[in-house]
Amino acid sequence: MHRNALSVCALAVCLAVAALAPAAASAYAPADQATIHPGVQTFTAGGQCTANFIYTGGGNTYIGQAAHCSGTGAATDTNGCDAGSLPLGTPVEITGASKPGTLAYSSWIAMQQRGETNVDACELNDFALVKVDPADVDKVNPSVPGFGGPVGVGGPSPALSDLFSYGNSSLRLGVTLLSPKQGKVVETAGNGWSRTVYTATPGIPGDSGSGFLDGSGGAIGTLSTVALAPLAGSNGVADLGRELDYANANGTPVSLVNGTEPFTPDVVGAIAGGG
Repeated sequence: MHRNALSVCALAVCLAVAALAPAAASAYAPADQATIHPGVQTFTAGGQCTANFIYTGGGNTYIGQAAHCSGTGAATDTNGCDAGSLPLGTPVEITGASKPGTLAYSSWIAMQQRGETNVDACELNDFALVKVDPADVDKVNPSVPGFGGPVGVGGPSPALSDLFSYGNSSLRLGVTLLSPKQGKVVETAGNGWSRTVYTATPGIPGDSGSGFLDGSGGAIGTLSTVALAPLAGSNGVADLGRELDYANANGTPVSLVNGTEPFTPDVVGAIAGGG
């Protein structure tokens, strides 16, 4: 038999073996069985927030929340460059986990350590990472309930573009039909550090930190503020790309984990599938 014929036979055998081999197992729990995922509640020193997305870095699994969730001042203390914060290592309860996570990164702490002077960053960089205890990593799935995704970090979102979010503050009294949210971008703010958005229903206290997807399933931001004026009922959504860039530039290498479920911009389906 010629060498070329042997090569073809060897290739055929390899392809046949590959076809019979089982598919690689996912590193995450199935989406319909996971108890830790975007949109679950987190509790830091009794204060309630909503997790945005799942992240990985340095061999660790993280869930994101707002930096102000671990703030020690008044609700009006929103300047992360001078507001007080609980220290890194603070326990954080994660709904669906058997053990508390730990506060592993806070943009407020990072900005104060750096001596940040950018006014927009100080006011709008509102991002924290909670390390999931290794005992609970197998309970994690990165997909947004109902909507699926994210499919990566999203880009610019012009005015009137669609966005989607998932979260259920305890102030909604457990009405899961209100968990999926759809809305529109009103404007970009803070020289790109934030977006002003309207959603139905609007974000309320307890929704802080929840994640937002654009119309393609890209993760674009995290809920930072609930506005009463000048646009009552609107929310400020910090830009996730900038928040992640800041974390990476300041000693916390981390990246967003894409969802295992395909993204669908269907809020009615999200209510049925995620609620």
